[in-house]
Amino acid sequence: MSEDLTAVARFLYEAGTLKNTARTGWWMAGVQHPESVAEHSWRTALIATIIAKLEGADPARAAFLAVWHDSQETRTGDVNHLGKKYTVGEADPRDITADQVAGMPELLAEALRDLVAEYEAKDSPEAICARDADKLECMIQGIEYKAQGYQHAQRWIDNSHGRLTTKTANALADAVLETDSLDWLHTALGEKHGRLT
Repeated sequence: MSEDLTAVARFLYEAGTLKNTARTGWWMAGVQHPESVAEHSWRTALIATIIAKLEGADPARAAFLAVWHDSQETRTGDVNHLGKKYTVGEADPRDITADQVAGMPELLAEALRDLVAEYEAKDSPEAICARDADKLECMIQGIEYKAQGYQHAQRWIDNSHGRLTTKTANALADAVLETDSLDWLHTALGEKHGRLT
């Protein structure tokens, strides 16, 4: 390959910092060691594929959007909703992405700039699905934290649920609310209501 990939290599290290970047809003719910941005983005991408497939959108594109939706937080950190109230001149994710991809092969840089612009525009079916996945992931995480005793997580559950827009995301949210966070384990072990069948 004749193109210099040094800028790409630098970004791969930069992206790794998201594994250590906490989702700070959870601190307000009392969660001492909240999930990382990388953990959130991983499950968001899975959810985006599901919503998109059931909505008739392109699941691969929705997952691609979801993977990159918080990538700018390598440079800004995870600024929660309260923090955004006090942030003067909040940085545009498109501008941050442009800085992140500077020096990358133009084919790649352009694709990533376009991807983030699509997510931020909130217009394409895939962007709508990815954005719903972001909210639904937050809701699921809130349910898991509430099951661990963090009762204040209910605010995140309610707010996230109320902001869903697609029929699929709303139906999936209802199903999630009716399912215990460990039902998958009981089912896998052949148990019924926590007991062996």
